[in-house]
Amino acid sequence: MNSLSERKLDLSYLNLKPKTVKYQLTVAQLVEEALKNGEGTLADSGALAIDTGKFTGRSPKDRFVVADALTEDTVWWGDINIKISQEHFEGLYQKMLQFIAQKDVYVRDAYACAHEDYKTTIRVITEHAFQNLFANNLFLRYESEELPAQPEWTIIAMPSFMANPEVDGTRQANFSILNFSKKIIMIGGTAYTGEIKKGIFSVLNYILPTQRNTLSMHCSANVGMDGDTAIFFGLSGTGKTTLSADPNRPLIGDDEHGWGENGVFNFEGGCYAKCVDLTAEKEPQIFNAIKFGALLENINYFENTRTVDFSNIEKTENTRVAYPLNHIENAIIPSVGPIPKNIFFLTADAFGVLPPISKLTPGQAMFHFISGYTAKVAGTEAGVTEPQLTFSACFGKAFLPLHPAQYAQLLGEKMKKHKVNVWLINTGWSGGPYGVGDRIKLKYTRAMITAALKGNLNDQKFVEHPVFGLAMPISCPEVPHEVLNPRNTWANAEAYDAKAIELAEAFVNNFKQFSDLADEEILSGMPKVAQNIN
Repeated sequence: MNSLSERKLDLSYLNLKPKTVKYQLTVAQLVEEALKNGEGTLADSGALAIDTGKFTGRSPKDRFVVADALTEDTVWWGDINIKISQEHFEGLYQKMLQFIAQKDVYVRDAYACAHEDYKTTIRVITEHAFQNLFANNLFLRYESEELPAQPEWTIIAMPSFMANPEVDGTRQANFSILNFSKKIIMIGGTAYTGEIKKGIFSVLNYILPTQRNTLSMHCSANVGMDGDTAIFFGLSGTGKTTLSADPNRPLIGDDEHGWGENGVFNFEGGCYAKCVDLTAEKEPQIFNAIKFGALLENINYFENTRTVDFSNIEKTENTRVAYPLNHIENAIIPSVGPIPKNIFFLTADAFGVLPPISKLTPGQAMFHFISGYTAKVAGTEAGVTEPQLTFSACFGKAFLPLHPAQYAQLLGEKMKKHKVNVWLINTGWSGGPYGVGDRIKLKYTRAMITAALKGNLNDQKFVEHPVFGLAMPISCPEVPHEVLNPRNTWANAEAYDAKAIELAEAFVNNFKQFSDLADEEILSGMPKVAQNIN
């Protein structure tokens, strides 16, 4: 089992000397190891089911970036990118080395970025077999003869290693630390596998825009039979996964992509999908991907069975499944596509204000990209009883090492260069806010997206939204025309106007934190009622 590691694996660049190493195990071997170690059980679908323990999601307040000569003047410091000193990193690293010297570890070589020109090699060193299976599923996989001697980036993830906050400069015992100079991601005190995935995403969000003039994106992407790539941005609950899953449009990827000179490419080799209330009818692609080799996290079984009860959220609402992209029937492999022709910003507006579809100018696209708006409604999170505004810059604020305006300006450059259409899609409410109006029908949303993709809106007449300045089509195939202008769907037009101004002011207030690096074109995309943010 270990002969491959003895021939090819060299950890001397890390000064790392584990007790034993299990290197580049197959999926079957990793599942076998996990079961032998008592890490999980096999569901009746064949998937390995594990619990991640105390942490069933990321811990953003415990994510740090090492402040040094490389990062001090380039990273967007604040509550997203929290500084930790080089001294604290080194102290923790030395403790980690001592910890690992007593451990059996699993090591996997993989890479990120499906386009050969952007290939970023990764070595993942984990305490548990299931973490290594996750890395196998989510990152791109090598053929054995291609394995590198030394990777560009190394991830060390040891859930049972705890920091001492008083000594180590952390907030509490768990941590995730990115060191851009040493190209090491160090994770301790948490078994939540999403920290591994999002660590590399944050790395690429730094490297690609600054070193390769490539836009990194938190989005899904698919491509039509005519080679027309479409990109879907959207926060949780907006329909990103649902609307990008189309049997007539093969999937490039569901979460993380780059947009380079020649097209779009997936960062990953798999998917990390939410499982809550999953059914074969609602999400057949995800449901059917849960088979041997897939990794289920924090699910519950029906009593006295090994059948997953996807409606059971006793452990967490954030139940997940990680599987390789080849578990999806119509996935494109390698996961690359041409330059996008259409971009969709998805928002579930619970206030019933935004149009169900509108076309954006470059300035509006950059403004709404930086804003990253949606709304949470009752039932989506514990304690949420009324609609709550949510803004997440670039639809992925938690993973941005750079100022959001840098990503927005890069998006604007690419939009204009390639004459890309950008659409704002409201998958939320119409006819009134949540509790009064109704959720926009999925069949209407699909019809609007299909019309945009087919070019059926190109010759339509558009009218301008009086508050947001958005261009709204007056007709769309298979959609009642009265649905297209949200003001017309409200019983009281004056109440709509008041709510629209209220939402616009929220956009403006949120944007103040980004105004220092926003240029005139981005500022021109703000709501008409409040172009002056000072």
